[in-house]
Amino acid sequence: MSQALPDDVPPIHDLIGIGFGPSNVAMAIALSEHNARVGRQEAVTAQFFERQPRFGWHRGMLIDDATMQVSFLKDLVTMRNPSSEFSFLCYLQSKGRLVDFVNGKSLFPLRVEFHDYFEWAAAQVDDMVSYGHEVVSVTPFVVDGVVEYLDVTARSGSEVVVHRARNLVVSTGLRPQMPEGVDRTDRIWHNSDLLARVDGLDADEPSRFIVVGAGQSAAENVAYLHRRFPKAEVCAVFARYGYSPADDSSFANRIFDPGAVDEYFTAPDEIKRKLMSYHGNTNYAVVDIDLIDDLYRQAYQEKVLGTERLRFLNVSRLTDVVESPDKVRTTVESLVTGEKTPLDADVVVYATGYRSADALGLLGAVADQCHRDGEGRVRVERDYRVATDPELRCGIYLQGGTEHTHGITSSLLSNTAIRVGEILDSIVQRSQELTSGQTRDAVDEVNTHL
Repeated sequence: MSQALPDDVPPIHDLIGIGFGPSNVAMAIALSEHNARVGRQEAVTAQFFERQPRFGWHRGMLIDDATMQVSFLKDLVTMRNPSSEFSFLCYLQSKGRLVDFVNGKSLFPLRVEFHDYFEWAAAQVDDMVSYGHEVVSVTPFVVDGVVEYLDVTARSGSEVVVHRARNLVVSTGLRPQMPEGVDRTDRIWHNSDLLARVDGLDADEPSRFIVVGAGQSAAENVAYLHRRFPKAEVCAVFARYGYSPADDSSFANRIFDPGAVDEYFTAPDEIKRKLMSYHGNTNYAVVDIDLIDDLYRQAYQEKVLGTERLRFLNVSRLTDVVESPDKVRTTVESLVTGEKTPLDADVVVYATGYRSADALGLLGAVADQCHRDGEGRVRVERDYRVATDPELRCGIYLQGGTEHTHGITSSLLSNTAIRVGEILDSIVQRSQELTSGQTRDAVDEVNTHL
């Protein structure tokens, strides 16, 4: 699919990826494996832009004892290509830990280890990525009234580069979400900042932390801060009576199967809503039962010993959060009685989740040619391609932000390997159809003049 270009034409790629987190790393691997199988003329050319200076995935939450909530078999490749050299098992073999991992009898690696696997995989395809480059705009390149290419402008410091794409794969990840009216400061954090922020507190000997939230990250933050600062009180504030366990039972886990994406995509909207309601407890605002039990045992032990540092302020919410130079003044309000209790802390950590980035936010005028449904959501086809006007010939594919069309695995690792294979198949097929159509047009043009 490559072609020679005049000097003044930007480099043209079959695919440009925005972002280089796990999803687009998996995309690059799928491309690499595809290109190794086909001839040079059929190879898919690609370039990825990542604003971070190097690969990083939720670095602020790489707590040393935190484990993955997804099986290692749902790595970047195995569900698509079990024989891939980019699998987690191949990574373990390269590190000399395969036998040790097998002896551990666990499907769920340490999160820090899985991050190292991602880095290992990303390094093998780093010829496709420009780190430290933030995409700042996407503009249409029109030929005879049709948008044939998308010009992608990326900035790295004072350097600005422009590359031209036949297809765009947007994988800009999730953004930390704070409650309305609350900003992140030196003493008010989102849990995504935990490890980056916490090192600066060692010399200050904090006496109290408040952690807001009832999901996995909130519980992990509570456990970590309680362990890291043995003289500090850790107060967990949430609206529930207690943490709710994640449903990771075998039948419920079928919601993450590749086939479940087909069923969800074709289901009526009412059924989509029911499925999310039925199975939201597989992923949202839930906690691993082992961690719940550990926290409860710790709290009870402290109560017995009369040394309570771990406090759970349930059926409550945090209000009136005001930072001063040396503390954060807050109020804990009971949702039952309305009673308000002042509570000061050295740090407040909001484990209040993430939101999807605006899928079309970088597209400028191109976004006007993308279709939306009656609720203003982006219309996405089964192959993860945004539905567009016919005049927009380029494919725009989304990795994330498709929960309303493709279900719960939209931004999760569970279906990443399968998803990138489907996107690649779509790009290759559409390219072949376009080439075939152009060939037929050329033949018709010749016949017209015979």
